[in-house]
Amino acid sequence: MRPLLLLLATCLSLPASGAERPPNILFLLVDDLGWADLGCNGSAFYETPHVDRLAREGIRFTDAYTSASICSPTRGSILTGRHPVRIDITDFIPGAGDKGRTLRTPEDTHHLKLEEVTIAEALKEGGYATFYTGKWHLGGPEFGPDRQGFDVYYDPHRDSSRGSPGKSRTMGRRHATPELTRETMKFILDHKEKPWFAYLAYYDVHTPIIAEPEFIEHYEAKAARLPPSPAPVKEHDGLTRPRQDNPALASMVQTVDRSVGKLVEHLDALGLADDTVIIFYSDNGGLSTKAQPGPGCNRPLRAGKGWLYEGGIRVPLIVRMPGKKTAGRETPHLVTSPDMFPTILALAGLDPRPGDHVDGADFSPILHGAMIKRAPRSLYWHYPHYHGSTWTPGAAIRDGHWKLIEFYDFGGHELYDLRNDLGEQRDLAKENPDVARELLAKLHAWQKDIGARMPK
Repeated sequence: MRPLLLLLATCLSLPASGAERPPNILFLLVDDLGWADLGCNGSAFYETPHVDRLAREGIRFTDAYTSASICSPTRGSILTGRHPVRIDITDFIPGAGDKGRTLRTPEDTHHLKLEEVTIAEALKEGGYATFYTGKWHLGGPEFGPDRQGFDVYYDPHRDSSRGSPGKSRTMGRRHATPELTRETMKFILDHKEKPWFAYLAYYDVHTPIIAEPEFIEHYEAKAARLPPSPAPVKEHDGLTRPRQDNPALASMVQTVDRSVGKLVEHLDALGLADDTVIIFYSDNGGLSTKAQPGPGCNRPLRAGKGWLYEGGIRVPLIVRMPGKKTAGRETPHLVTSPDMFPTILALAGLDPRPGDHVDGADFSPILHGAMIKRAPRSLYWHYPHYHGSTWTPGAAIRDGHWKLIEFYDFGGHELYDLRNDLGEQRDLAKENPDVARELLAKLHAWQKDIGARMPK
């Protein structure tokens, strides 16, 4: 980056003055929400008016990714700013195993190690109150959010009297989105006098697919008006749902959207809207591909959760800044999950911690409206495990507009030009062998450098 642009980026990342209160940060992570599941990203079946409004008032990233196509590795990378390989969580916890499979897959760690420094710990050191609720999926109670820097942890699987063991009185609906929303609002109200970091990790829209009574009839009627469905799309050993037409899943998506609306309304009522950054993100793509078609559809992207095609790793990302700075913008800037740590630090006006968030890149200048050009960036994925989506072990690299996926179970690799083929329909590996060799070499060099463990 040129010195002038570097100075500009640094200045834009800091508060206007030393006396100015740092912004609050509301981080919303949806489980299994696909890139195409929002109205602002092109969905004609799901209705998401509140998130669409967030996009109009914020900045929408068209090329945002997660560093894994399943939840636990992505969640660990968000919290630490480190690639899943570095934290040794490369599969969902506890994983699907390799019994009866062709390859023996590596054993990874089934919790986020306590010695890892999390964004919550860094913000807490910087004077923030910290809160977590919802899905954790990074180990049992001894490795829970309250052990990883979060002052307040609301677990809906415990009684609502704050901490007594047992089932919650309000967990009749397992995904508990209204309950998580309520507790987040309570935390914001209780801590409105100091900067806070609230992390709401929805259980929605993960399976089991449970219809929301308030919305299900609307979507059943909407689905009934659709023409007959096309045949499922063949994906190696799996089948992909060909379109969005699942009423129950649609009702779950709108339940999340309603939660977002309530939270924004709450911030407005407390006069905190112009003091709060809102980050809306997903942990991986929607579940669309299984032995039988999954409940969702990510088209025009290929496949879905579990896969290293775009449908499994390209996700929604919307950021609304205080004062609605950069409202209505969209950007193709490449962002991935480890980037959240250094970006949130910069938004809070805290010093970077490059020894901790070693794989993350600060994209806060873009949120402030800086028009900067960065050197081309390569993104890497390493998923050496089997998954219920019928994914078999493999890895991938995106380098500029080129994307290469290597498959270990049945051998070979595929090459796609995302600039002209977003749906990854035309494998160009044979037409561009030099490009494929170069990307394979870069992928293998990265795997060796980072210490990635391979299946055997």
